[in-house]
Amino acid sequence: MMEEFFLRALIAGIGVAAVAAPLGCFVVWRRMAYFGATLAHGALLGVALGLLLGIDPVFGIAASSIVIALIVTGLQRQRALGGDTLLGILAHAGLALGLVALAFLPSVRFDLMATLFGDVLAVTWSDIFWIYLGGSAVLAVLALIWNALLAVTLNEDLARAEGVPAAPVQFAFMLILAVVIAIAMKVVGVLLIVSLLIIPAAAARPYARTPERMAILAAAAGALAVIGGLFASLQWDTPAGPSIVAAATAIFAVSFTLGTLGKRIS
Repeated sequence: MMEEFFLRALIAGIGVAAVAAPLGCFVVWRRMAYFGATLAHGALLGVALGLLLGIDPVFGIAASSIVIALIVTGLQRQRALGGDTLLGILAHAGLALGLVALAFLPSVRFDLMATLFGDVLAVTWSDIFWIYLGGSAVLAVLALIWNALLAVTLNEDLARAEGVPAAPVQFAFMLILAVVIAIAMKVVGVLLIVSLLIIPAAAARPYARTPERMAILAAAAGALAVIGGLFASLQWDTPAGPSIVAAATAIFAVSFTLGTLGKRIS
């Protein structure tokens, strides 16, 4: 019989994968992996903020991610620094400031490794409730902006000409991406969440003829990675979060290899 802690881990991991996958498709299409990494690194500062204010770190992560999204949006038009340089500065500054801030909280019991790499085996039913509640809200917002976001992703200038409010749509996407990073912290940690966003989406890409099909396949690949990674962790006593990412990488490797062979044969 399956232990309850393992069942909770499966439910939580699959919930996060189902939410992260559709967003991950847009991250891949829009080449925003570095932006996702910036939000994830800055999440550590949000954890410190939450502990300092005595609130749930998830709300601190959401707040810090929103601030970073606002900063990136506000500075996108400047030309003094390239976008990748700006994101690199924000990513490492957020990570460093978070670690420094945590050093000033010696009285607070805090598991840094669990935050960085996840501790999905320790999730509670309360965590699962927030994962599915937040995930449902994210998917609802994504469904509302799906067509507009897809139009902006394909051709921003054409989308603007057709009356699509590009800036608000892109900012809404950044906000829901921040929420996903916040709720996924316990599953794979702030350093590995980007991999759960982009690897399943990249694995699904060769087999998807429509954006919607790619989102569904990516969700399936993410769920399979969670299941495979957790069972591998249980079997070989390896860290659960990294095991999930390793399983996702294996799925991508198989997908990429089969896709390449299929193209050569055809």
